[in-house]
Amino acid sequence: MNEAPFQDRPPKTDRVNAYDEKHLAIYVRLLMAEEEGADWREVVHVIFGLDPAREPDRAKFVHDSHLARARWMVDAGYQQLLQPQMQ
Repeated sequence: MNEAPFQDRPPKTDRVNAYDEKHLAIYVRLLMAEEEGADWREVVHVIFGLDPAREPDRAKFVHDSHLARARWMVDAGYQQLLQPQMQ
């Protein structure tokens, strides 16, 4: 189960943000689960501790919004993590 508090939708910014940095492990787990063909209901239960039978709409939204952000991180966000930080 996820130990870091999560929002139903990650903040959608054009830059990697503090939420992204704090939830990188979740993003990786979501991408791995997708690659393995895992059922989203099991994934959202294991990663977020949500019961998809009780809150099907919320559970699906949380799963899909975080998976979309994880894909963005793979496509664009990771490049920002590799750039030197300005102090």
